[in-house]
Amino acid sequence: MARQSFFFPFRRLWRHRWTDAADVRRALPRDALERLTARVAASERRHRGEVRICIEAGLPWSYIRRGAPARERAITLFGKLRVWDTAENNGVLIYLLLAEHAIEIVADRGIDAHVSAEEWTAMAKRMASAFREGRFEDGLTQALEEVSALLVAHFPLAEGERDRNELPDEPVVVV
Repeated sequence: MARQSFFFPFRRLWRHRWTDAADVRRALPRDALERLTARVAASERRHRGEVRICIEAGLPWSYIRRGAPARERAITLFGKLRVWDTAENNGVLIYLLLAEHAIEIVADRGIDAHVSAEEWTAMAKRMASAFREGRFEDGLTQALEEVSALLVAHFPLAEGERDRNELPDEPVVVV
């Protein structure tokens, strides 16, 4: 057991340094990112929330050195991408860390007040199933549809109301 724990940081470091932009392009080619952009835009025309998708090849060295989990990085990116900065505090970040096939969903307090932690966790697990099969676009699309359904239920657009689109619709790729 001690041997496994000794080598674990090195295996993790290797995996994160080895995973790069080419891996992201293989998992989600340009046309897949364009389809995801269109799906986010279509989703946001149905509710007042904001959804961001972020795909990261591998964690920065500072996170690996500290043994930080993917969740910590997702929360940092939630702030950096200004997902927290929506008028109704109803932004949602769908984060994929490719090196670990880790999925994190970070929701602002406006929508999080309506959705249990178990619901977010179940959603991430369904995404993970698609990712294990190499279906990254399908997994992200499924998560987007589920997040959209929650936002439509809790933040629907009123009759004749238009989406303000407070954040860009394009997925963010961090390499």
